[in-house]
Amino acid sequence: MKILIGYDGSACSDAAFDDLRSTGLPQDAEAVVISVAEAWLPPPPEGMSVSDHLKNLQTEPQPFAGWKAGAQAVADAEALANKGADRLRTNFPGWTVSAQATYGSPGWEIVAKADEVAANLVVVGSQGLNALERMFLGSISQKVLAEAHCSVRVARGRNDEDPGTTRIVIGFDGSAGSHAAVEAVAVRSWPTGTEAKLVSASDMSYGIDVAMMPAADLPDSGEWLREAAESSISALEAAGIATEFVHEIGSPKNVIVEVAESWHANSIFVGANRWGSAVERFMLGSVSAAIAARAHCSVEVVRKRDR
Repeated sequence: MKILIGYDGSACSDAAFDDLRSTGLPQDAEAVVISVAEAWLPPPPEGMSVSDHLKNLQTEPQPFAGWKAGAQAVADAEALANKGADRLRTNFPGWTVSAQATYGSPGWEIVAKADEVAANLVVVGSQGLNALERMFLGSISQKVLAEAHCSVRVARGRNDEDPGTTRIVIGFDGSAGSHAAVEAVAVRSWPTGTEAKLVSASDMSYGIDVAMMPAADLPDSGEWLREAAESSISALEAAGIATEFVHEIGSPKNVIVEVAESWHANSIFVGANRWGSAVERFMLGSVSAAIAARAHCSVEVVRKRDR
């Protein structure tokens, strides 16, 4: 597994390192910690590393005084990346960890680096932990979530949940994306006693006055979703995860978040939207993005890398 972790030295990104210890990740992964300096510098020539490019800029005549400041900002970013890599090596001594620094727009640079290293998972910190901050996902996290071609984990670090029990909520709607979310959970190594809730929701807000309809006439989407979830429940229980199916009436982006918070879940896994990755990245108001913004805990949006 290849993991890319965005790190800026903030408390939020520090919390992401704590979060990784409770995500069931393998003990032999490859990880890259990247820090991005928000500075303008001319791009390096093709095939030249950022560090060599900066050395050349420092030795050549500099028509722009900002180049020196930009070079220092990248040096600071490199120090941050090395600090994060050292912390990651302490938490995961079996991982192969490297540190990289670059410059530009952090969101775009993280997405580009994820493509370059063929990452399976990108980890970024959220903007905050309180309810008001959760309503506005950080611009960098939002950009990475919308544009990355692989899974993205918006990490909120340690929370006040029971440290002795790992509880996972998985959004399920019968789509390929939700099955991918189940698979992502099932293949990881979770502690004994881990529990999961497969949560589905039927949104009845599309012009039907549910209160005025006889109960016999209401569409029973919960039953076919339960049947569709049987194989997923079996896969999770085969992995040693006690799993319960939950179906509620309401908007999925609200139901999943509410169930996770009331159950004191440690993390939420959801698939990319059923419409396909290209359209989902265009729709900034997607269910997965809304859940990542509103949840009290870490959220992993599962997206298999585009071919």
